[in-house]
Formats: sequence, structure tokens, C-alpha cells
Amino acid sequence: MKISNTNLSQLSKEKSLRNDCVYQRVILHNSSAPDNCYRFSELFNVSELKVSPNELIEDFYYCQIGDVDKTGCLHPVHLNFDDRNLLEEDYYKKIEKGDVMAVEENDIVFSFLLPQDETVPGKFARISAKDSNVLFSKAFLRIQPRVNPEILYYYLKSVFYKKLVASARIRKGYTGYATLSKDDLSDLKFDKAEIKKLFLNASTLTPKITDIENQISARQQNIYSMQAIIDTVFQEEFGYNYDTFEKLKSHKAYHANSASFSNNPDLRFSVKFHRPAGEFVMNELTANTDKKLKHILAEPIVLGASISPAEFDESGNAYYVSMATIKTLEIELDDTQLVSDRYFKKKKDDKSVQMYDIIIARSGVAIGKSAIIKDDFEGIFADFTMRIRIDNTKYNPIFTYYYIRTKYFQYLIEVYKKGLQNQNIFPIVLKEFPIPDIALSEQAKIVAKIQNTLAKQDNIKEEIEHLRNQIDETILHIIRE
Repeated sequence: MKISNTNLSQLSKEKSLRNDCVYQRVILHNSSAPDNCYRFSELFNVSELKVSPNELIEDFYYCQIGDVDKTGCLHPVHLNFDDRNLLEEDYYKKIEKGDVMAVEENDIVFSFLLPQDETVPGKFARISAKDSNVLFSKAFLRIQPRVNPEILYYYLKSVFYKKLVASARIRKGYTGYATLSKDDLSDLKFDKAEIKKLFLNASTLTPKITDIENQISARQQNIYSMQAIIDTVFQEEFGYNYDTFEKLKSHKAYHANSASFSNNPDLRFSVKFHRPAGEFVMNELTANTDKKLKHILAEPIVLGASISPAEFDESGNAYYVSMATIKTLEIELDDTQLVSDRYFKKKKDDKSVQMYDIIIARSGVAIGKSAIIKDDFEGIFADFTMRIRIDNTKYNPIFTYYYIRTKYFQYLIEVYKKGLQNQNIFPIVLKEFPIPDIALSEQAKIVAKIQNTLAKQDNIKEEIEHLRNQIDETILHIIRE
């Protein structure tokens, strides 16, 4: 147990009278004399470059917290308000609410959510020239080093990281994380002796950092999103014509005759439903198959179960798989999603999940997002989701999941969803969507191709992390000399 003592005069040194023990121990008790420290404002500026959503009238790139990896690499999403995509709808909604800011070259951005465990890296990135056009969520803080941006960036995210975590505040609703605000930064002090050592060695340190960053940049050129990998593999295997598809999607005006409105059972008149791009996708997918999703099901597609707050129970043994659980396209479980044993027993016969079930959001802004159950756990899937259970003697569930993730399948959901404010896609529609008619052995090859490519991506990311660590070690070596 760590025990430290303080007094009221010490507490009063912080304007909000913070009394949490980590802040007192790391920030106040360990602060050096003022003459031996640089204040945060002496080394950094803090500001926000505002952007109005109304200014975003063409293509742009955007990062939220999940789009920056632990090595500091950016994986921005390509967006255009005139070409909204179901899988990216949550990005558009955030931006429309004003959650967007600009950055400039040599800025440092880091998430205001920092893991309470100081050994777990937060989300940090230094903005290069090629990334200066990327827009960011306001969940990031933007700071500008006054001098030596490369050195101060790595000093801040390595040597000084412990103090950043200590300055953050534990707040309700951020389990496992603490929040850091612009005002909290003002109390940070930097050891002058350490900073001076780094600056004195800048002539040798900066070229080393630059060389390693160039190696990192070369590797980053071969980093692709999982979505891009899936789409590329399916294009290679089935000859999908993405160029024509994207061109048709860009058309904002087109003609339709009255007869075309009678070619669907519910006489749909919406502009979205009659897009030429949708017809093109359907023709591409049905060119070499007459097989539909309904032909490969182990049982009918089922809607999930509703739940009341009283049914959640952190001492339970089963989880509630909601739309929030699958928002990252993976199943993310924690104790807040546990349900009572009574609720699970009541719902398990027809609303439970098992290995290789595919859960797909059927409503709201997350419509179309899907995840596959890869772990063996007990759970009930949510009301606004559907469960797709594949007959694995006919089809590979993982292949089916990747196919559902493709831009073509997702575009069919975009075309066929219906409703005004709260749009939905229903099982009766989804089961009629086409699916490639290929042997299980061919499906397995495609799955292996995607997974091998993803594994190579992981290897590249490990190489990048190793290179980043080399920079941190170089910084530490100079400070400790």
C-alpha cells in the first residue's frame, strides 16, 4: 500500500482543489522547484482549429479515437456527405453535431481519455505534412510544440506519460479511463535538466528520429483497413467492377420510368431504391449465381430480444449483445452487459447466440454493421439486431461474414432499407439477397487469403511498434546519461 500525506495548503495549489491521491503524489509532491522546471505553456500551445460541418462539401478524411492505433499511426476514414455509407454513418452523425477540428503539420494530438494504468499507451499522434489535411474528433486534444516537435512528441508520450495519466481525472462513465482537459495541462511541469539534455543532443537525436520515422512511413504504405482487404479480395476473386460502381454512385440525378416502380412487391417509389448503382450491384452479384442467403441458413433469420434496465445484473453469467456491442464490427463484452440468470433462461430458447452466429444491426445509424461470434459464451442478442445462423455443411460462416462486410452487400442494405426517421432492414428482405455459389473448398481459400493478409498487417504493425520503441529508448538513454 502506498501512503502519502498532504495538507490543506498543498491541496489549495490546484484551482479545483483536487484531492485524488495519484495527482497529489505524482504532480504536487514530486514537483521540482519552479526554477528547475518548464511550465507546459513554455513548451506547448493548446488550441482548437474549428471547422464548421457546412464547410465539408467535398471529399475529406476524418479520425476518431479508434482510427489512431497504439503506435501513433493514423487510419483516417474517407468521407463525403454526398455519398454517405451505412458503415460510416456514425462518423457523419458526430460531425453534424460539431465533433470535428482541423490540425496542422507538427501538431500533437492525443485522446483526452487516458487509460488509468500508466503502462497502457494512450492514443498519441504527431501530424506529418501528409496528414495535415486530416480532420479529427474533439475527443482529441490538439497541442503545438514551440520548439523541436519531434523530440517533444516522443518525450511527452514516453518519459512524461506517467504525469499525463496522473493529471487526468477519473470520471463516472469512463470505466478504466481517466479524462484529461486543457485546464489540467496547465499544472504540468517539465524537468529542465532532462529537456536541456535532449535539446543539446538535438543535432544527433533528430536525424536518428527522422531515419526511424522514414522507416515507419515506408511500412505504413502497406497498412490497409480490414474493410479494404475484404473488398479487394472479393474483387480479385469475383471480378467485381468497383470503378463503374463508384462512378454510378456519384451520379446524383437519373431518370426512371413508371414501369420500373411496379417491379417490386411493395411499389417502392424512393429515389434511393431506384438508384442505377443499386441495380448494377444486383446484376454484378447475380451474374454467376442464383443462390440466395435463404438457401444457406441453418434456421430462419431471427430478430433479437428487448430488455429493461432491471434485467441487467453484473453477477449474471450471460451477456446482452446489443448494437453498441458490435459497433466496432467485433464483439466487445464487459461486465456492464451481463444479464440476470432469470432473463437468460426466459430468452435462451430462441434468442441466444452460439459460435459462428452472425449478428447484424437492422435499425438506426448502425444498420448493416455486423459481427461474428468467435468465442464460446452465453448471450442474448438485442432487439434491434438480427441473428444469421449458417448451415456449415453448405457454407462457411466466416466466408459469409466477410461477404456481408463487402461494399456490395452493404450497398444492397442501403438500397433496400426502408422507413423515414428510423430506417430498418428486415429478415424477409435480407434472406433474398444473392450470395456466390461456390464450393466450401473455394470459400475456405478466400477466408485464408483474407486472414493471411490480415496476419501480414499485424506483422507490419509489430515492426512499426518496435521502431517506435527504438525512438523512446533513444530518448531515455540520453536523459539517463
